[in-house]
Amino acid sequence: MKHRFEILVQLKPGLLDPQGKAVLGALPAMGWTNVSDVRVGKHVALTVDAESEEAARAQVEEMATRLLSNPVIESYRILAAKQVGG
Repeated sequence: MKHRFEILVQLKPGLLDPQGKAVLGALPAMGWTNVSDVRVGKHVALTVDAESEEAARAQVEEMATRLLSNPVIESYRILAAKQVGG
């Protein structure tokens, strides 16, 4: 069974986010003066073929910890799985 996951990776709170700061600085020049606290991160989408959602999620958890994020400076969140195809 195939399961589709989305993983959101962001810098941990309190760490400087240069990309977020650059976006925040550009927004007022484009007319959006009501935005604050911009953070930029990564969005990873992948499909895992596994016997159960739990087995697939365990693999995604390991991928997120070992490859997709740097646990020292980033946190991640795995969004709910969606079953796809057969």
